[in-house]
Amino acid sequence: MNSQDKLTAQRLYIVLGALFITSLVVSNLIFQKFFYWYPFDISLFGTQLFEISVGILPYPITFLITDLISEIYGKKRANDIVIAGIFASLFSLLIIYTASNVPATSWSYVDNQTFDTVFGNSVIAVFASMLTYLFAQFVDIQIYHFWKRLTKGKHLWLRNNFSTWFSQFVDTFTIVFLLCSFEIIEWSNFKGLLISGFLFKVIIAICDTPFLYLGVYLFRTRFNLKVNQEIDLI
Repeated sequence: MNSQDKLTAQRLYIVLGALFITSLVVSNLIFQKFFYWYPFDISLFGTQLFEISVGILPYPITFLITDLISEIYGKKRANDIVIAGIFASLFSLLIIYTASNVPATSWSYVDNQTFDTVFGNSVIAVFASMLTYLFAQFVDIQIYHFWKRLTKGKHLWLRNNFSTWFSQFVDTFTIVFLLCSFEIIEWSNFKGLLISGFLFKVIIAICDTPFLYLGVYLFRTRFNLKVNQEIDLI
């Protein structure tokens, strides 16, 4: 790979990293709004099956991006993005905490109470999310590369879905458990939210498989990569 191609590859890696971190931080900020995402009225364990947090919308994007980075740039670069996401979450936590403790003026459009209602639980949410996110993302990367080695770089759909399904269940279970423990949501909603969240992520993982294939195809075509070949940015 010549110097120009390597520079392009580095820039694309930065763009993917930026999309990953943005999706992660935003999901932690908007999680308190819930929506109904399916037209059928189905209840399970006393909870509407398809009622989930809007914070889940950008979150699957992070797994798609780490899978793409794992495939093209390798395990180490994927782990680097995960670590960068942790620092970004901590920094956003600091900003929210500081903003919450700065008193609003009498004419402020958003007063202290409104701000605390919207962002007050974000400190707990970011902390809980970081714990689950850290574990789930590393699990995803480990499983992805396990299947990549086992299949010798073939069957992209297999490692994409298997790694995402397992890691997303870990993530969904832990985050709902922690939010119930912190009394942000009631325990009566635990089973319904767990199943709804996981089912949504499974469907998204299946739907994003063609996009992963497209991304891998574009990268391999642009940089003349063979199957199982990775870009070395060093």
